Amino acid sequence: MFHFKQGLGWKACYDDENNIYTAKTSWRGTFDLYEINAEIYHQLGEPDVNPDALIHSGRHLYHSEDSPIGPPTDMVVDENYAALCPWTNIQASGNVMSKEMTELAIDLLENEETRAHREKQRRSGKKKQE
Repeated sequence: MFHFKQGLGWKACYDDENNIYTAKTSWRGTFDLYEINAEIYHQLGEPDVNPDALIHSGRHLYHSEDSPIGPPTDMVVDENYAALCPWTNIQASGNVMSKEMTELAIDLLENEETRAHREKQRRSGKKKQE
Protein backbone atom coordinates (compact mmCIF):
# COMPACT_ATOMS: atom_id res chain seq x y z
CA MET A 1 0.00 0.00 0.00
CA PHE A 2 1.20 3.51 -0.81
CA HIS A 3 1.14 6.35 1.75
CA PHE A 4 1.59 9.92 0.52
CA LYS A 5 2.57 13.38 1.67
CA GLN A 6 2.24 16.29 -0.71
CA GLY A 7 2.99 19.99 -0.92
CA LEU A 8 3.60 22.71 -3.47
CA GLY A 9 5.86 21.24 -6.16
CA TRP A 10 6.56 17.95 -4.36
CA LYS A 11 5.03 14.61 -3.46
CA ALA A 12 6.50 11.80 -1.37
CA CYS A 13 5.49 8.17 -1.07
CA TYR A 14 6.08 5.36 1.40
CA ASP A 15 5.59 1.93 -0.15
CA ASP A 16 5.02 -0.33 2.86
CA GLU A 17 5.14 -3.54 0.79
CA ASN A 18 8.69 -2.83 -0.39
CA ASN A 19 9.68 -0.63 2.58
CA ILE A 20 10.93 2.17 0.34
CA TYR A 21 10.50 5.92 0.46
CA THR A 22 10.55 7.93 -2.77
CA ALA A 23 9.70 11.48 -3.77
CA LYS A 24 9.26 13.68 -6.80
CA THR A 25 9.75 17.37 -7.26
CA SER A 26 8.53 19.35 -10.23
CA TRP A 27 8.61 23.01 -11.04
CA ARG A 28 8.52 25.00 -14.29
CA GLY A 29 9.69 22.32 -16.68
CA THR A 30 11.88 20.28 -14.32
CA PHE A 31 10.91 16.91 -12.92
CA ASP A 32 13.04 14.84 -10.51
CA LEU A 33 12.66 11.52 -8.73
CA TYR A 34 14.54 10.64 -5.53
CA GLU A 35 14.85 7.77 -3.11
CA ILE A 36 14.65 9.23 0.38
CA ASN A 37 14.81 7.74 3.86
CA ALA A 38 12.23 7.53 6.64
CA GLU A 39 13.73 10.51 8.48
CA ILE A 40 13.31 12.77 5.44
CA TYR A 41 9.80 11.46 4.76
CA HIS A 42 8.63 12.15 8.31
CA GLN A 43 10.02 15.72 8.28
CA LEU A 44 8.21 16.63 5.06
CA GLY A 45 5.28 18.95 5.66
CA GLU A 46 6.56 20.14 9.04
CA PRO A 47 6.67 23.90 9.66
CA ASP A 48 9.98 25.66 8.94
CA VAL A 49 11.21 22.73 6.80
CA ASN A 50 12.37 23.24 3.21
CA PRO A 51 10.90 20.19 1.44
CA ASP A 52 12.95 20.65 -1.75
CA ALA A 53 16.24 20.73 0.16
CA LEU A 54 15.25 17.63 2.15
CA ILE A 55 14.13 15.68 -0.90
CA HIS A 56 17.19 16.73 -2.92
CA SER A 57 19.45 15.35 -0.17
CA GLY A 58 18.19 11.87 -1.09
CA ARG A 59 19.50 9.60 -3.83
CA HIS A 60 18.68 11.05 -7.25
CA LEU A 61 16.99 8.56 -9.59
CA TYR A 62 15.81 10.55 -12.61
CA HIS A 63 15.78 14.08 -14.00
CA SER A 64 13.82 15.60 -16.88
CA GLU A 65 14.09 19.21 -17.97
CA ASP A 66 12.18 21.16 -20.58
CA SER A 67 13.41 24.73 -20.39
CA PRO A 68 13.50 27.54 -22.95
CA ILE A 69 17.33 27.63 -22.94
CA GLY A 70 17.96 24.20 -24.46
CA PRO A 71 16.38 21.07 -25.85
CA PRO A 72 14.24 18.94 -23.53
CA THR A 73 16.49 16.35 -21.89
CA ASP A 74 16.10 13.33 -19.61
CA MET A 75 18.88 12.01 -17.38
CA VAL A 76 18.53 8.46 -16.07
CA VAL A 77 20.60 8.21 -12.91
CA ASP A 78 19.20 4.82 -11.81
CA GLU A 79 17.80 2.51 -14.48
CA ASN A 80 15.23 1.20 -11.97
CA TYR A 81 13.59 4.61 -11.47
CA ALA A 82 10.20 3.56 -12.89
CA ALA A 83 10.04 0.41 -10.75
CA LEU A 84 11.03 2.38 -7.65
CA CYS A 85 8.36 5.04 -8.30
CA PRO A 86 5.35 3.24 -9.84
CA TRP A 87 3.02 5.71 -8.12
CA THR A 88 3.88 8.68 -10.32
CA ASN A 89 3.40 9.66 -13.92
CA ILE A 90 6.93 10.16 -15.13
CA GLN A 91 7.54 13.26 -17.21
CA ALA A 92 9.80 12.33 -20.11
CA SER A 93 10.95 14.30 -23.12
CA GLY A 94 12.18 11.25 -25.02
CA ASN A 95 15.63 12.81 -25.47
CA VAL A 96 17.72 10.72 -23.06
CA MET A 97 21.20 11.91 -22.15
CA SER A 98 23.95 9.41 -23.07
CA LYS A 99 25.44 7.23 -20.32
CA GLU A 100 28.77 9.03 -20.69
CA MET A 101 27.18 12.46 -20.22
CA THR A 102 25.11 11.13 -17.31
CA GLU A 103 28.27 9.83 -15.62
CA LEU A 104 29.89 13.26 -16.05
CA ALA A 105 26.83 15.04 -14.67
CA ILE A 106 26.71 12.71 -11.66
CA ASP A 107 30.39 13.28 -10.90
CA LEU A 108 30.05 17.05 -11.17
CA LEU A 109 26.58 17.89 -9.92
CA GLU A 110 25.10 15.16 -7.75
CA ASN A 111 25.13 14.77 -3.98
CA GLU A 112 27.37 12.30 -2.14
CA GLU A 113 24.63 9.71 -1.64
CA THR A 114 23.93 9.51 -5.38
CA ARG A 115 27.64 9.28 -6.27
CA ALA A 116 28.27 6.60 -3.61
CA HIS A 117 25.41 4.45 -4.91
CA ARG A 118 26.68 4.79 -8.49
CA GLU A 119 30.19 3.72 -7.41
CA LYS A 120 28.73 0.72 -5.57
CA GLN A 121 26.90 -0.28 -8.78
CA ARG A 122 30.13 0.03 -10.79
CA ARG A 123 32.05 -2.19 -8.35
CA SER A 124 29.36 -4.87 -8.31
CA GLY A 125 29.24 -4.79 -12.14
CA LYS A 126 33.00 -5.33 -12.36
CA LYS A 127 32.83 -8.29 -9.96
CA LYS A 128 30.13 -9.93 -12.11
CA GLN A 129 32.29 -9.55 -15.23
CA GLU A 130 35.31 -11.23 -13.60
